[in-house]
Amino acid sequence: MTAKKVIGTLHLWLGLASGLIVFIVALTGCLYAFQAEIQDATQPYRFAEAQKRPVLPPSELRAIADAQLPGKQAHSVNYAEAGRSVAVMYYSLIDTYYYGVYLNPYTGQVLNVTDYNATFFRWLINGHYYLWLPPTIGQPIVATGTLVFVVMLLSGLVLWWPKNRSAAKQRFSVKWSAKWRRVNYDLHNVFGFYVVMVGLVLGLTGLVWGFQWFAKSVYWSTSGGKSLAMYAEPLSDTTKRGVQRAQPATDLLWRQVMQQEPDLKSVEVHFPEAKTGSILISTNTLHDNTSRTDFRFYDQYTLTEQTVTHPYGRYHRASTADKIARLNYDIHTGAVWGLPGKLLMFFASLICASLPVTGTIIWWGRRTKKKPTRTKTQNRQPVAKALAQGEGNGTYV
Repeated sequence: MTAKKVIGTLHLWLGLASGLIVFIVALTGCLYAFQAEIQDATQPYRFAEAQKRPVLPPSELRAIADAQLPGKQAHSVNYAEAGRSVAVMYYSLIDTYYYGVYLNPYTGQVLNVTDYNATFFRWLINGHYYLWLPPTIGQPIVATGTLVFVVMLLSGLVLWWPKNRSAAKQRFSVKWSAKWRRVNYDLHNVFGFYVVMVGLVLGLTGLVWGFQWFAKSVYWSTSGGKSLAMYAEPLSDTTKRGVQRAQPATDLLWRQVMQQEPDLKSVEVHFPEAKTGSILISTNTLHDNTSRTDFRFYDQYTLTEQTVTHPYGRYHRASTADKIARLNYDIHTGAVWGLPGKLLMFFASLICASLPVTGTIIWWGRRTKKKPTRTKTQNRQPVAKALAQGEGNGTYV
């Protein structure tokens, strides 16, 4: 058996084993690509008319939101750019709740209370991450399926590669006038070739979240041999408890940040979840680029800024490897290239979702294809004539 036949057999069985996983992950990713734009177009409570007066501080907005969700612990207050509402987030892994209370930032008027666990896009992202299974089961399945998908793209490229110049002509275009089996074959091969580079970007960035060993390997490679520090909040000095202030610590720090950078597009004030926890204020000067976010950690008692060793601290202090790690999400979604990048990833995901379908049709067609009965005269046809009729070239006509 030749090497190409071995690769073909591997491509076939890996494709059949992972096809459903790849289809679900790619299709859900495709549908999720423009979730922010769709939500803005369908949810008017995300907006509030800009006014020429100060917005309310985090503690006041939290108090208003707490009355809407008694017994729930506020996670953060998320300020957006002028003209948008403020969202107070409530999130707990233990109690499995996830809410957002949308408020007018100037008056505190409650605009909407959203249970994110009951929304379509939350359902969609759970399918993308976990196949709607418990995370401990679904996450490794998705990660393994993503790894197989990367192998499939590389093996598919080897199988696609033409033997000579004349064979290359049919590798770059779909013969739409042919019978449907041939069209399906061309869709798999031609579209698969055109999407291979973008598909590898989607797959490899997905593997960064899928496997710790892969994320650590990427960081090690880009940092010159350094280890990736895991995310962890710095601790507050509990010996300094009891300090009396005229304003809550979160409000003081929020005002300080707003005075330092008045042109921020987003500001998130995260409340400490324990007595030893820190106050996190994340800010961004860009609207749709998470990699440039500044993460500022403060001791909740002394209000001094704390440093961290993991990539998610101040952006200007981040190393090249840290910045590459931060870019992973924006590269995966295409947001790093703006709207054209998101469109590229949208169509690439759509094509990736089609590959298991067209591949399965090819496999099933070969299994069920009836061999034509031949007369003795037909069997004596010159080989050149048979090839001209499309027989023996591995394609459907």
